[in-house]
Amino acid sequence: MSGVSMPIFAAMLVIFAAVTIFLGYYGYRNTKDNSEFLLGRNKTNPIIIGLSYGATFLSASAVIGFGGQAATHGLTLMWLCFLNLFVGLFVAFLVFGPKTRRVGKRLGASTFADLLGKMYESKGIRAFTAILIIVMMPIYCAAVLKGGVNSVAVITGLTDLYDVILIVMAIIVGIYVVYGGIIAVMYNDALQAGIMFIGMVVILIVTFSTLGGVTNAFESLSALDPGMAGGVLDGFTGWTSVADFGSSEWMLVVTTFLMGVGLGVLTQPQLIVRFMSAKDDRMLDRSLIVGSIFMLVIVGTAYTAGALSNVFFMNNHGGLAFNYVSGLGLGTDFIIPQYILEVFDGVLGGDFFVCLFLLSLVCASISTISALMHTIGAAGGYDLYTLAKNRREKKEADSQNVRVNRICTAVMMVLVVIYCYVMPKDIIAKATSLFMGMTAAALLPAFVHGLYTKGRPNKRAAVCSIAVGTSSYLFWALFINKSSSVFLPICKMLTGDAVLFSGPIQYCDALIVSLPLSIAAFLIVMAIDRYCGSRKMQPAEAE
Repeated sequence: MSGVSMPIFAAMLVIFAAVTIFLGYYGYRNTKDNSEFLLGRNKTNPIIIGLSYGATFLSASAVIGFGGQAATHGLTLMWLCFLNLFVGLFVAFLVFGPKTRRVGKRLGASTFADLLGKMYESKGIRAFTAILIIVMMPIYCAAVLKGGVNSVAVITGLTDLYDVILIVMAIIVGIYVVYGGIIAVMYNDALQAGIMFIGMVVILIVTFSTLGGVTNAFESLSALDPGMAGGVLDGFTGWTSVADFGSSEWMLVVTTFLMGVGLGVLTQPQLIVRFMSAKDDRMLDRSLIVGSIFMLVIVGTAYTAGALSNVFFMNNHGGLAFNYVSGLGLGTDFIIPQYILEVFDGVLGGDFFVCLFLLSLVCASISTISALMHTIGAAGGYDLYTLAKNRREKKEADSQNVRVNRICTAVMMVLVVIYCYVMPKDIIAKATSLFMGMTAAALLPAFVHGLYTKGRPNKRAAVCSIAVGTSSYLFWALFINKSSSVFLPICKMLTGDAVLFSGPIQYCDALIVSLPLSIAAFLIVMAIDRYCGSRKMQPAEAE
């Protein structure tokens, strides 16, 4: 099979586009004001919220990026599947979700930046959070868009039309996000999640069937010689075992892929808005069931099929996934697309299933990109515009101008397309980890304290924590961590070297250092304020 069946894929795209446009129009008709554009509260149901949350969380980065990393580094990434479910769903929905919904509704917050700002009664915290989103989220968004375009180009064989595919996908997303708001985004997410679910179930069945069953597939994977592995670091011990503790391989897989993404999900602005859009807590509880089933199938299949692709390529080409794809002149992000293209060759209905998988990848990309673009547009067109307008007019009122949100979203979509051309290859998984890690280091302590403190939250502690978390993360990411320093090579420009130190430490993710520092800063300032407060009370008590 040299490529996808274009007639079948074209027919699928036409039907998909028609439904997408209809849902975008539905969102447009039901978006009467800024509140409905930003939250759409009372316009959804548990199934929509659960599928939208899952589709937004699990983009092409989960299927293509982390699937390719699972092929390279092995089944250790299945621990990320556990973290996705436990932290990304159960902790998020049961611990953070209900409280976020109630506090957000009480404060009248419409975005994550708005929520944090009103929690602490701080324009500065709201502005910083919005700026963080505008600066960092486009990198994540561009990585997801690039992953989706790469898949379409490789599987269809239309690599010469890469630019056209990129621009068309960006325009499709831009139109229904700009006009339909959160309602169009969430309903399209649900549609796209359904397509993704069917596609990944088929892939899992075909993978095990092709490799002789579940037991034989994993036994064959375990029997592969680790010495033949390409793309791994020192300490790699095999595809069914964890790397040596403290080694370069362990640092990369555990601290970057597992911890960076596993913990970073708790402060994802585009996911937090899903909680705030729920009508009541019971809706969130029911959404959890839907989201759990969806995420287990998507990430479980992606990481399993990614690792097992090594067996398939070894059986058919005498080489491992990374080595084989590299020989074709492709990178890690192309392992899953190439595997799908070949594993369905000769399978009854293979052309149809390849087209279905390709449509699934398009859905995975679009669902996340739309949520990210809605969040970025709201950060600029609602949060920053509100702050600027209030300062100019000397009043306190949230903006109700939907047009500004739409303009900002459209402008940022253009910026994301530009980013796609300047980003290095094989960057999807790392860009995901970078954004999630950055938001967790900067905002997680302040977010938790703001939700669960009794009384007025400590603004000084929050500001200090945000400053320490942000500065320490940026320093480590730009000067110590080799994977993230490629985004902005300041260290190389200043010193001539990509990072300051060699050895395993260069693969340790910034979150491992910056989040503890951020928490420590918060606790220290709180302790100081409490001590100073008690000292001030002592003279009055003595009198």
